[in-house]
Amino acid sequence: MTQSQSRSTRTASWQPGMPERDGLWIFTRLRDFIDSIANSSPARLALTVFGIVIVVFTTLLSLPIASATGQVTPLHEALFTAVSAVCVTGLTVVSTAAYWSFFGQLVILVGIFVGGLGTLTLASLLALMVSKKLGVRGKLIAQEAMNNAGRLGEVGTLLRIVIVTSVVIEGALALALVPRFLILGESFPQALWHGVFYAISSFNNAGFTPHSDGIVPYETDLWILIPLMLGVFLGSLGFPVVMVLQQNGLRWKKWNLHTKLTIQVSFILFAAGALLWGLLEWDNLRTIGGMDLGDKITHSLFASVMLRSGGFNLVDQNNMESTTMLVSDALMFAGGGSASTAGGIKVTTIAVMFLAIAAEARGDADVKIYGRTIPEGTMRVAISVIVAGATLVSVSALLLLHISGASLDRVLFETISAFATVGLSTNLSAELPPSGVYVLTVLMFAGRVGTVTLAAALALRQRSQLYHYPEERPIIG
Repeated sequence: MTQSQSRSTRTASWQPGMPERDGLWIFTRLRDFIDSIANSSPARLALTVFGIVIVVFTTLLSLPIASATGQVTPLHEALFTAVSAVCVTGLTVVSTAAYWSFFGQLVILVGIFVGGLGTLTLASLLALMVSKKLGVRGKLIAQEAMNNAGRLGEVGTLLRIVIVTSVVIEGALALALVPRFLILGESFPQALWHGVFYAISSFNNAGFTPHSDGIVPYETDLWILIPLMLGVFLGSLGFPVVMVLQQNGLRWKKWNLHTKLTIQVSFILFAAGALLWGLLEWDNLRTIGGMDLGDKITHSLFASVMLRSGGFNLVDQNNMESTTMLVSDALMFAGGGSASTAGGIKVTTIAVMFLAIAAEARGDADVKIYGRTIPEGTMRVAISVIVAGATLVSVSALLLLHISGASLDRVLFETISAFATVGLSTNLSAELPPSGVYVLTVLMFAGRVGTVTLAAALALRQRSQLYHYPEERPIIG
């Protein structure tokens, strides 16, 4: 008998019902399943992985040990919290500090860390762990998720860099926060837990807090506020940008186009957001109107950073002016950088669309910036992401208006916050019946994985055609 025949005989005799082979059989079937999805539809793999992760965390949060009272958590509350954590949103229907036990808070924190890695990164990691390899299309998806930061054969190394970078930054933030909590009178275990929790929550732009009253008691404490702002801002830049900064430092000429656009637009939105938020709320006694100049500036800067997807708040969102809420809606919808822990339609999407509008106004055939031409395919993807995001927000807002009967400004604010995975809230989430909670749950999931997966899928679906129809331009505008 040849070696191949012997191997095939052993395979044929191995049946799932055999107890000693059950574990190996399940692993093999899982490996084949992952291989088939990764090579045929990596975008479907990303959605499947995120769905599985959410089911796991929902199950854990439903356990009696997860609640402070020892009771089973209702499905809609456990599911909402799991999705909010894994999708790094921060919206809550129950108090994180009061309702959940230490085990429940730990589950939420792990969910934030896992979800912060991103859908495509998680899908690639699962394929690597189970199959020990990535298919070509799987590598292309993973490479696209990190903005082609490296050659195709280096995807595994880049994935490890993503995880190491997350751990290092979160560790540095924790080291900055823990001493402050110790000085404020907390015991070492408490200070350590709070420092780690805020570090992971801030870098992953989640907005969950282990204190029942959030960070409002620290609204003038720069030792706490500055690390939180730095963590959120770094997380919102995205792993591709962080890796470019690691390799090239602040040498502008060495940065790729994605890094230049992300950092430039991020600072523009940060400055514009702080200025507008501060001016609109300057005399509002319900928020910052009664504060001194330094505190007003601090609140304005903090609010601008958090509106980009951070989710921490120092003022009651219901007390803001209607104009401020509208500006906040725009900043939340914009979001952060691609392949980051932030949500929204992404700053590069906004940059591409503004550049296209400017080129059209000038009559240029090409969209150019920093000595580079942006492909038409990229502009089509940007349009798709914007339209998909606006459609999701509009449909969800319509449903929530019908379900809740709340005012449009509150509903729109909560809807955009869920879609953009921001986590700032007018407390509408906690007031909604289960049907409304499920709407926001689906919206958070779609906002985290939908537009990103759509962008990656469309980027890989470009194909050459052997024919071209005659052009005919319809009337626009």
